Amino acid sequence: AGLDNTLAGPGPFTVFAPTDEAFAKLPKGTVESLLKDPTQLKKILTYHVVSGKHDSHEIAKVETLKTVEGQNIHIHTKDGVKVNDAHVVKADIASDNGLIHAIDTVIMPK
Repeated sequence: AGLDNTLAGPGPFTVFAPTDEAFAKLPKGTVESLLKDPTQLKKILTYHVVSGKHDSHEIAKVETLKTVEGQNIHIHTKDGVKVNDAHVVKADIASDNGLIHAIDTVIMPK
């Protein structure tokens, strides 16, 4: 999707990374369709990335975070931590240039 330069940069970044199970929940053909539409794929992928290093304690204290894509994602902390409609299933996974939080659903920008 042409994000190599963006995500390989010094960051830091926080990535809300869908699990394999999250991708499996998408309607049949969605992934294949996105692979043929690099613009839409980039929009969706950057919607999962936030500038800065936001650990689970910080995320639990905010209501929104602005994504690299430009729109906000909404944080909910009732019944665990949710990003839009996705549950955080594993938090605070260290990476070279930030943090990863695994989520159980692919979140989609408007």
